Amino acid sequence: MGGAYDGPVTEASRNPASEPSGASLSAPAAKRVLLARPRGYCAGVDRAVITVEEALKLYGAPVYVRKQIVHNKHVVATLEAKGAIFVEENAEVPAGATVVFSAHGVAPEVHEQARQRRLRAIDATCPLVTKVHHEARRFAADDYDILLIGHEGHEEVIGTAGEAPAHIQLVDGPDDVDKVNVRDPEKVVWLSQTTLSVDETMETVARLKERLPLLQSPPSDDICYATQNRQQAVKEIAADCDVMIVVGSRNSSNSVRLVEVALDAGSRASHLVDYAHEIEDAWLDGATSVGLTSGASVPEDLVSEVLDHLAARGFTDVTEVTSATEKLTFALPQELRRDMKAAAGG
Repeated sequence: MGGAYDGPVTEASRNPASEPSGASLSAPAAKRVLLARPRGYCAGVDRAVITVEEALKLYGAPVYVRKQIVHNKHVVATLEAKGAIFVEENAEVPAGATVVFSAHGVAPEVHEQARQRRLRAIDATCPLVTKVHHEARRFAADDYDILLIGHEGHEEVIGTAGEAPAHIQLVDGPDDVDKVNVRDPEKVVWLSQTTLSVDETMETVARLKERLPLLQSPPSDDICYATQNRQQAVKEIAADCDVMIVVGSRNSSNSVRLVEVALDAGSRASHLVDYAHEIEDAWLDGATSVGLTSGASVPEDLVSEVLDHLAARGFTDVTEVTSATEKLTFALPQELRRDMKAAAGG
């Protein structure tokens, strides 16, 4: 781990539109970095990681975690070093042990499996994912066909579909629209995975509405605020970047989307890395402007290491461009808060 970047960082905002005093972000500058904000941890990821850390303190190691708590290689390795054991299914957890369910959510049958094995289950599902689960149950109870826009095999999609498997069919992007079949075109609604590209999701919805004009929308936006904000922040700077560096893991849907959004918004090149040492010098050849952001499951120290790496190669002029301010926080899971309170004598 490298030290945190401690070079000069200036701030700019494009919402409302403004530029740093005395210079345009579009003006040529020698070896500059445009640092997107917001970036990194969202409230749901922060809650999930803290849940595992607090469970380890309260119950002692090992604490088992079903699937990766969040989709980030570094976070998983850090928690493993503290005593977390990551498993794929409840069957791998010893009877009576503690298991944490990941931020991506699980199907009802996973909760039932935990009860049957007498596991102490702590549900770290992001509350915004839980909201989509509630929507799925409600529309299924009203006998709607539910078109779930998302990526096949993603843990969040599996969990949501498990809430009402007889009513839900997956739509994996615009090209899947022609495969959709519904019982009643007047009783159909779309929901979505929370970490998708906003633009691609809206393209899929538009295609669906061409086939199903009475398609209903969810009562509130399913794509999470953090996903939208990080994509918008990238759009703000992409056209001014010779290359965009996105810090995040390859199994992180929202991180992969940031790479795509950067290219669509005008960045000449865009790359995804877990660590600074993965950056290839060839990517920076001839570049004078590098954009930098990170996915919603990435700790800030990894971004600091990339800034160090870039500074060592002459990119020392760092301007942070803010497109939104995030203040949302989520309480820890109620099962954990209850046990923490009891341990404290409350």
